[in-house]
Amino acid sequence: MTERSLEILIDEVVLGLASDADCARLDRLAAEDPAVATRLERARLRFAPLDDTATPQPLPEGFWNRLADRLDAPDAAPASAEIVDLVDVRARLAHWRRATYGAVAASVLLASVAGWSLLRPTPPLVVTVLLDAGGEAVALVESAPDNTTRITLLEQPAVPDGQVMQVWTKPDDAGPPVSLGLLADGTSETLTIRGLTAPAAQQLYEITLEPAGGSPTNLPTGPILGVGRANEPLI
Repeated sequence: MTERSLEILIDEVVLGLASDADCARLDRLAAEDPAVATRLERARLRFAPLDDTATPQPLPEGFWNRLADRLDAPDAAPASAEIVDLVDVRARLAHWRRATYGAVAASVLLASVAGWSLLRPTPPLVVTVLLDAGGEAVALVESAPDNTTRITLLEQPAVPDGQVMQVWTKPDDAGPPVSLGLLADGTSETLTIRGLTAPAAQQLYEITLEPAGGSPTNLPTGPILGVGRANEPLI
């Protein structure tokens, strides 16, 4: 048996997904090899939190009193009392336990995959470093395929009262600049715009100073704080 197959067998036995033959096989291995017994115990401890998913149910009122009465008078049971086949009960319990653990394991896996997909950021399609007139880097622009654009300011520009920073791009060098939005708080921000083609290498990006509320002409009117052309990142 390989290390991988042994690991799978241990997990299936602990989760109640293994057959009776596999359970007996692992019991023999654990009895013969202390290392296997240790790994089996570790697996039981690792999966023990799954038991916490079951909601505790209170016993019926008076249960212990009725049980005590029957223990004190075992011969008093009525002749018509049903005899329960414990073998059958155990088999059914094992079936439902396997089904429950399987469902819980699948739910945990699905939640993990969904969480990873939601938390993992979409890599940018293009990145741009915006430079000021003196050649100093003032901002980093990262634009995704859907033109969701992250603007990370590398320094805090001096924005006069009554003005605001506005971000622009030119999807087509022959066409007019298109506004991506305002950095209203004067800080790094993620901007979203719809209807544009996916960004491409050498696409122009810039930040200008505009009147509060943005350019009145929907074209850049103020001084350029930073400008640069996009490049595709090496991912």
